[in-house]
Amino acid sequence: MTEAETESTHEPSPRSLACLDALNFFLADVRDGLGPYLAIYLTSRRGWDPSQVGVAMAAMLLGTIATQSPAGAMIDRIRWKRAAVAGAAGVVAAGCLAMILFQGYYVVVASQAMIGAAASVFPPAIAALTLGIVGHKRLARRTGRNEAFNHLGNVAAAVLAGAAGYLIGYWSIFCLVALMAALSVVSVLVLPESDIDHDRARGSTDGVEGGPQVESIAELFQDRRILAFTACAVMFHFANAAMLPLVGQKVTAGMDRGTAILMSACIITAQVVMIPVSLAASRLAESWGRKPVFVIGFAVLPIRGLLYTLTANPYLLVGIQLLDGIGAGIFGVVSVLVVADLTRGTGRFNLTQGVLATATALGAALSNVACGYIVKAAGFDAGFATLAAIAVGGLVLYARAMPETRDLAPHVGMKAAVAPA
Repeated sequence: MTEAETESTHEPSPRSLACLDALNFFLADVRDGLGPYLAIYLTSRRGWDPSQVGVAMAAMLLGTIATQSPAGAMIDRIRWKRAAVAGAAGVVAAGCLAMILFQGYYVVVASQAMIGAAASVFPPAIAALTLGIVGHKRLARRTGRNEAFNHLGNVAAAVLAGAAGYLIGYWSIFCLVALMAALSVVSVLVLPESDIDHDRARGSTDGVEGGPQVESIAELFQDRRILAFTACAVMFHFANAAMLPLVGQKVTAGMDRGTAILMSACIITAQVVMIPVSLAASRLAESWGRKPVFVIGFAVLPIRGLLYTLTANPYLLVGIQLLDGIGAGIFGVVSVLVVADLTRGTGRFNLTQGVLATATALGAALSNVACGYIVKAAGFDAGFATLAAIAVGGLVLYARAMPETRDLAPHVGMKAAVAPA
């Protein structure tokens, strides 16, 4: 029986699909950690200076970057994916509780690094569980639904965190993340193990000699399409990552009150837009193909960057931020589909996702550093114009270097059999 025939005869159970919905909703807050709330808590409640806060915030990013590729490789190899998600969520919960129970500087930094490392498990694990349950044929629609529930979870978490922080205290936000982590554990453990095809979850298909086949890592990254897409994704995140922080700085210039509300509005409005965009992107990626949909997401970036140079009105800046919901909403869906297309039959789906996530995280970090120097030397408009120019370069590279991947055949004739490291 062919892979397509196997997928058509295997219908995912309603329980598995409901568990994926719940997992994406609850992990939305867990995978991002405490974010800006930690910086506010450490500054206002513990009296940390900016350098100490900066180290604590960087610890999570460094923990994530260091473990993303190994996490993807691990998810490809293991068959206990549910336990990996549960264990990682448990680490996040423990780290959050440790930061409110203990006052030490090193406890906070170490907890942040642990949370970052644990969070690197979630993206490849969710993608692997999704592919293993629904198959490649249904992956586009299901990925859009995953992203929609993820953004819905972010909106709910932002509202709950704001209310808890205001009514109870900032320490309650740590407990909220821990609670979401616990609910994530429940969601993944009640997902039926029997519904997961672990060979399909890693993008493996039957080889010429029978049995699941795995391509060597060296062969995988000789594929110029994977390298080109990684470069495009890095440019996307380089162009996108610094825009919201720059908007925040531009909005707060000359304002004494209301800055937190405006920043929350920027975040929540973008997340709300991402929900319908993710669902639409998943459907259009099936009917139009991956490339035209991704081009739309990429094209929004330079438009957004240039619009930011035209006004200093905080409410217009928040309105322009709605475009982030389009670009990021499309990227979150289509990037997973393109990686699945390019690695179909290689057995390296999640490893490739991990490498891509590492590269894009580095691009995002460099974006903030570079734009900081540009804005200091030439002002906010120069920073936004630079990001817009990088976005145009990435768009041109994608349009010229990347083929349509929707109908690519699975890799065949792989040299290595099951499960090399």
